[in-house]
Amino acid sequence: MTKPNPTDLQKALKGASYPADRQSLVERAKENGADRELVDELSHVKKGSFEGPDDVQKAVFKGE
Repeated sequence: MTKPNPTDLQKALKGASYPADRQSLVERAKENGADRELVDELSHVKKGSFEGPDDVQKAVFKGE
């Protein structure tokens, strides 16, 4: 298994509306067929609300 990368994350969140909460982004990722590892990473970020895709990427990959 490989760790999710930023490109995979952006594909998983295609069509998401922002601002968005963590749960709605998890659901969007599932709807877009994201793999389980990416969904798990997204569902365990500390931040609960996101202003845009860059905000999500920072939270998932940099722990912000």
